[in-house]
Amino acid sequence: MNFKKLLEVAINASLKGGDTIMDIYASDFAVEHKDDKSPLTLADKNCNEVIEEYLIPTNIPILSEEGAKISFAERKNWEYSWLVDPLDGTKEFVKRNGEFTVNIALIHNRNPIMGVIYVPVKKELYFALDGLGSYKISDFTDEISDLEELILLSKKLPIKNSRDTYIIVGSRSHMSSETEQFFEEKKKEYGKVEVMAVGSSLKLCMVAEGKADAYPRYAPTMEWDTGAGDAICRMAGFQVLQYNSNKPVEYNKEDLLNPWFLVK
Repeated sequence: MNFKKLLEVAINASLKGGDTIMDIYASDFAVEHKDDKSPLTLADKNCNEVIEEYLIPTNIPILSEEGAKISFAERKNWEYSWLVDPLDGTKEFVKRNGEFTVNIALIHNRNPIMGVIYVPVKKELYFALDGLGSYKISDFTDEISDLEELILLSKKLPIKNSRDTYIIVGSRSHMSSETEQFFEEKKKEYGKVEVMAVGSSLKLCMVAEGKADAYPRYAPTMEWDTGAGDAICRMAGFQVLQYNSNKPVEYNKEDLLNPWFLVK
């Protein structure tokens, strides 16, 4: 299996999928609720269709929010599978703050070995492959045909920076008691602690990039919300661990709901 070629396919799928989202995002829309004809649902579906056009020819099965009804009896025999979230950050899409993402991961025996996250509004691309590392490139829109050239133009993650504050990615307004406890523990340990509020899978990217030190997610998420970001974090040298455990988060489980986790 040529993983570098598969990464090129996933990157191009995310870029083209992002274009379809932007076509709708740029229009004058109002979202009342997520019904079948809402702009949000159309952006989601249109992006998913474009991504599938790229991924189906790889002959690797695809699991996404759109196709979550595939039975575990069928899925459990998958050695490799794509894990797709065509539009992560629906609240961010509606708020028009630009913090929504296109997410594609490749799962091998329950572990994410490849991840692509594209931020269409900011034209930022994060990508990772086991054995290759994690990378970020800004102001990027063109389809690629040469992965090595893209790597040369990109920054390897994490990007070194000097700061004296311990930064936790999370939400200032919706902090569970367990997250508050984590926050207080880090205050005792490091003194200066700040919360960085950011939407969607960008929370995982902030740790991988080195802009944040930890992301405690003590609230529900689904596998497609985290697969790509998990890969990007892991390949950048970070861990995505189940709550109060040293076990990594696993994928293609019978129950597609993630356990609580900590990225560090």
